[in-house]
Amino acid sequence: MEDLLDLEDRRALPEADLRLLIHRPPTAEHLAPPNAPSPIVVPSESTGTDLVRLAADESATWAQWAEASNVGDIALEQMMAETRALASDYLTSDPVVLFVRTRALRDRIFALLEGHQHPRQSAALYVAAGYLCGLLAWMSSDLGQLRDADTQGRTAWLCAELAGHNDLRAWVLSTRSKVAFWDRRLRDALNFARRGATYRTTGTVAVLLACQEADAWSELGARDEALVALARAEDARAAMSGEDEIGGILACQPARQQNYAAAVQLRVGHPADALRSADNALTLLTGQPVRAYGTEAQIHISQAAAHLATGEAEGALEALAPVFALPPDHRLAPVTRRLGELCSGIGRPYTSGTAAVGLRQAIEEFCVDSAPRHLALSPGEGSA
Repeated sequence: MEDLLDLEDRRALPEADLRLLIHRPPTAEHLAPPNAPSPIVVPSESTGTDLVRLAADESATWAQWAEASNVGDIALEQMMAETRALASDYLTSDPVVLFVRTRALRDRIFALLEGHQHPRQSAALYVAAGYLCGLLAWMSSDLGQLRDADTQGRTAWLCAELAGHNDLRAWVLSTRSKVAFWDRRLRDALNFARRGATYRTTGTVAVLLACQEADAWSELGARDEALVALARAEDARAAMSGEDEIGGILACQPARQQNYAAAVQLRVGHPADALRSADNALTLLTGQPVRAYGTEAQIHISQAAAHLATGEAEGALEALAPVFALPPDHRLAPVTRRLGELCSGIGRPYTSGTAAVGLRQAIEEFCVDSAPRHLALSPGEGSA
């Protein structure tokens, strides 16, 4: 129609008609989803056997498209192996470097999910994406970025729901409990931990969830509930079946469980029990091929707090010597936060003296030169 109008005809057209002529409605081809099979054009005169054959050709064309995939089983296996490596490396490596690697792998999986694959492959990709977003949430929290950690946790939960994967659901809720705990949203931390425990899982996630519940109860001052939750962590370990799917930071080894126990026992007023738990945790770490520096630092802090509770400032200073030796990039937010809490207790009558003064000064210097502080002071992208 447009080709039949000359310039004079165009000038004579009302403006609304001219706009309609220029801006044509989209065709069915333009409305088709990306990567969809090309439609077969059916002649209007097709009848009888021709029509039946054309319908069969249409089904065959769609089947060819449905059978195709942008990812293979070996690639899926490789991506899960890389996810496990990241979770393990995080225990001993620079958190910012690991964050960059984790983000890159997450982006690769997000890009694949925007393409086409078999439903079981899509589910596997959502599982990997969920674990990676969970790792990014954990790392963001350790770097002091709690709001960003919460965002990652919500995306991880969406992936777990889309995959219908109970172990991932439980680990995401454990991660979200951890983020809420350090954000002082203790009721949220408690609810996430209890909700995660409702899923039937394998591995150690049930142990960690019980420990996190105890942690939140102890901060809320609920002594009996905290101790009951610690006992439930023991029961969960005894009833554990199978291995952790990812491992590394997404695992709760016995030393990590004892670390939680020590922190809880300190808050409920049992410093002698806390010191025993901390000593047990360090014994369990001895000889381990991989020693998580963050967990080990918190164990030493529990030792120091137990010494301070009995007026032994010198013992506290000695217990913290390995913590003070950590390089700045390994001084994560939970470590500096717990040291800050320890520092606030110094100066009471039973913690006075030269050792107490030296302890306070060492803690203040340690916290100033930490990974979260370096991240906050680093120039953003695009800065000169």
